[in-house]
Amino acid sequence: MTPNKWSLIGQRDEQCSEHAITVAPPASPAVADALARLLELPLSAAAALLEAHESLAGLRRAGPTGLRRSGLTPRRAARLVAALDLAAAGLAERPPVRPQVTTPADAARLLLPAMGLLEREQLRVLLLDTKNRLITAVTLYQGTLSACQVRVAEILVAALRHNAAAVVVAHNHPSGDTSPSPEDVALTRTLVRAGALLDVPVLDHLVVAGSGYTSLREQGLGWD
Repeated sequence: MTPNKWSLIGQRDEQCSEHAITVAPPASPAVADALARLLELPLSAAAALLEAHESLAGLRRAGPTGLRRSGLTPRRAARLVAALDLAAAGLAERPPVRPQVTTPADAARLLLPAMGLLEREQLRVLLLDTKNRLITAVTLYQGTLSACQVRVAEILVAALRHNAAAVVVAHNHPSGDTSPSPEDVALTRTLVRAGALLDVPVLDHLVVAGSGYTSLREQGLGWD
């Protein structure tokens, strides 16, 4: 076991890399239907317009003048040009950069600002994709200062619901002490075993408090 970096996800990704998925282009009837609704035209007229220009790219190349020559009113031509320009801008837009979480320190950087000074105990889960990038963080429990009753199934259901490849679990100790309790270790052991059964690895369980944290995996607690 490497204490400072998790490698389970990268290994799993290599095994899946040969199963590429190709996505077929939208069927013309669906595109024609959307075009008809956008321009408030009969479906037959929208289909004929699409056929005349061969594709959405052809419609965009035609521009307002070409579209008016195809029989669209200036208002409809302007609306279609705007919609196609917006679609093109969306395709060109870069997806937001999601942080990669490969070490306990990476997870702590995401969690400490929100959890370090909480006055009530809270449990959060970082849901990660196959490249250890953050999908989302969910808060599942908020308890009293002394205890937070956790159902393991709810944590794994959240992972499956978001199609997560792995999870990092964290909870805070309002007392300021990041030392794991026996209950924390027992919960971790149960989570690790349940995650292995569902092929959703639990990469770590952090206890956070103030500006510090303890990684149960680095301590070898729960991964026996």
